[in-house]
Amino acid sequence: MFNPSWTHQRLRVHQRGKPAASATSATFVEPMLCLAVEKLPEGQDWQYEVKLDGYRAIGVHTRDDTALWSRNRRDLSLRYPGVAAVLTALPPETVIDGEVVALADDGRPSFSMLQNSGANTGTVVLYAFDLPILAGKDLRQAPLEVRREKLRQLVATLSDPIRYSETFDVPPSELMRVVRSNGLEGVVAKRLGSTYKPGDRSGDWVKVRANRAQELVVGGFIPASNTFDSILVGYYSGRALMYASRIRSGFSPASRLKLFALFSKLLADNCPFRNLPDRTKGRWREGLTAEDMNKCRWLRPKLVATVEFLEWTAENRLRHPKFIGLRDDRRAREVTREP
Repeated sequence: MFNPSWTHQRLRVHQRGKPAASATSATFVEPMLCLAVEKLPEGQDWQYEVKLDGYRAIGVHTRDDTALWSRNRRDLSLRYPGVAAVLTALPPETVIDGEVVALADDGRPSFSMLQNSGANTGTVVLYAFDLPILAGKDLRQAPLEVRREKLRQLVATLSDPIRYSETFDVPPSELMRVVRSNGLEGVVAKRLGSTYKPGDRSGDWVKVRANRAQELVVGGFIPASNTFDSILVGYYSGRALMYASRIRSGFSPASRLKLFALFSKLLADNCPFRNLPDRTKGRWREGLTAEDMNKCRWLRPKLVATVEFLEWTAENRLRHPKFIGLRDDRRAREVTREP
């Protein structure tokens, strides 16, 4: 029977070797990106991985130093020192691509734990899924399956917290069913034979979320007595920020205070959303009318939040949205509406 577990045993530490002659220098590589789609592609040309809820990370080991970068090149080394320390076991001049994930006691990824992990690195791991550069050899033009096999062999020589992101040879519908039943984020499909294209979102890698969720930009809030009643979020369509929802649920007392402290630094005089006000509140009461806007405080659109929801309405509004957490690895201008 198909087993969705992605945890792995501890493995021995790799002995570092010398980079090959005429080596490619290891440095930050802009990560290849996934295109959001409504349905997973099927067929022998695709392989499937579980989509993990964490931070995309690029690990770099040169002959002189190591670094752990976010997808927009923010230094994660001090934030997740346990992961950064194991990068020294990589061969010099090597770059790996993966996802930093915090695991709860039941083994499932927890984004809230990842945000609050601080110096506690016991549950934080890096699931590696690609290998752009190995020991000075540039593999970005090599087929996906060649890079993955070399990565599998490499990770087998490393210790926790670096683990190999497994692929599953099952029909995508079955994998999606198991992912949903285990409360995981989704599935990624990658085209066999594809090269590693930094910054590319053309469709060689695609993703489908098991739940309805995406990143959205915070553009304002409605005040309450001490902090706020709700936040106002949206997405970019071209250069315009489009209002999507007012969110009241999902905030813990700690996250509410943290957000409110950030708001004070981003206050703005004007509404950043191009498509407001709404004429009516709409069937599901998701609209924001001119009268409602009189209660709003506006923010410069810098913060990005992950939001879960039931569905998009015909008016491009969210039904039953819930705040999950802030993301500091996404630029607000990159946030568009996903299917």
